[in-house]
Amino acid sequence: MLIPVILSGGAGTRLWPVSREGHPKPFMVLADGESLLFKTYRRALALTAIDDVPEVLTVTNRDYFFMSKDEFARCENVTTAAGTFMLEPFGRNTAAAVALAARYVAQKYGAGATMLVLAADHLILDQEAFAKAVANALEIAGRDFLVTFGVTPTSPETGFGYVEYAQGNGSGYHVERFVEKPTLALAKQYVADGNYLWNSGMFCFKAGMMCGELRLHAPDVDAAIDACWNEMTEQQVSGAMLEIPAAPFQKVPDISIDYAVMERSSRMAVVPGDFGWSDIGSWQAVSQLTAPDGDNNRIIGDAVVQDTRNTYIQSEGRLVAALGVDDLVIIDTADALLVAHRDKAQDIKKIVQQLKKQNHDTYKLHRTVARPWGTYTVIEEGVHFKIKRIRVKPGASLSLQMHHHRSEHWIVVSGMAKVVNGENELFVSKNESTYIPAGHRHRLENPGVLDLVMIEVQSGEYLGEDDIVRFEDVYGRV
Repeated sequence: MLIPVILSGGAGTRLWPVSREGHPKPFMVLADGESLLFKTYRRALALTAIDDVPEVLTVTNRDYFFMSKDEFARCENVTTAAGTFMLEPFGRNTAAAVALAARYVAQKYGAGATMLVLAADHLILDQEAFAKAVANALEIAGRDFLVTFGVTPTSPETGFGYVEYAQGNGSGYHVERFVEKPTLALAKQYVADGNYLWNSGMFCFKAGMMCGELRLHAPDVDAAIDACWNEMTEQQVSGAMLEIPAAPFQKVPDISIDYAVMERSSRMAVVPGDFGWSDIGSWQAVSQLTAPDGDNNRIIGDAVVQDTRNTYIQSEGRLVAALGVDDLVIIDTADALLVAHRDKAQDIKKIVQQLKKQNHDTYKLHRTVARPWGTYTVIEEGVHFKIKRIRVKPGASLSLQMHHHRSEHWIVVSGMAKVVNGENELFVSKNESTYIPAGHRHRLENPGVLDLVMIEVQSGEYLGEDDIVRFEDVYGRV
């Protein structure tokens, strides 16, 4: 029995402005129209070819729950249920996520059930080779080893950790040590030595084995996880959405599973593989997914280049023209443009840190923002006004809410809206409108079978998204 565990977190700041806090790297759509999270979920389901996969467990932030469900729902011909979502109130690194996942799997399927821990934001191009590596890992994990997946280096990368291995262990090797991201000189030496692999960050082990190694090597993590687990009721544990309580979760040490267990355990093995792995950790890595032209330029979207070389351009809507430039990364989105030298691609996170200090919206949100009920797009905003396009999915509804500082005018473009406006309840059809004064309780619902599309015009002294008081919400938001 194999339980894939997808860890879906992290802001992916080196991939700004496409990856943002409110719409992070796992949801980033590649050139083929599929997100990294969708690809990971489908990859996990495909492992039914080598073992019984009764469910997929996804550990993610509560804010990403509904977006994740929507991504999984896109999988066609799915024979395995999406399974369980374990929802973190905030990020707490991978030790907490893996430890709680191990408790869940051990309780539901037994200590001997095998877990396959996958990162939601990695790319694997060769599913057949990956499945073979997983089959090898299952055999070794069955002998009470913690197994990591190593990737044969193709270059002296300084952005990856490395695994040094020794004598053979059946279809894998014993791990001698884990090495942090090295200098270029050390990376070249590792590649030349031939007994080092890139550390992919994917793992395979029995649930009970991980619980035991946590108690042995990270008792502080284990004790804090105990407190979290004890607060999760039997009703929660048997459901499809497990809420991790915030107070005890705050006390879990903020540490990776690598530091907490893998680097300390004497039961580590590594399975090597060449399955087209990439952690998609920078725009340099993303650019490698696109075929180059004769000048080694790689282009996604609408762009023209003249006298330009070694440049990656990605445009979401507008035409980008590059003239007489070399070695650039140009990423154009609806509300932010990045122009960076290729050698500085790893430092883009510094831009995000600066934006966050300035409380600039673009560190967190795109112009189009996903919500459990649909999306909204900011069309234009200025002093004391904001215009949005709102799309509500069939059968969905916004919370019953109120704003202190802004009034709203709603105009239906298509579909039918059911509206609570103060003490009144009314239906608003295409080309009709309603006005919501500040201080009025209101709710918007789509009672139809087609999308509801409307234009919202806000006016007031303060138009921030945090000016909202929720009284009732079917999605459990506060």
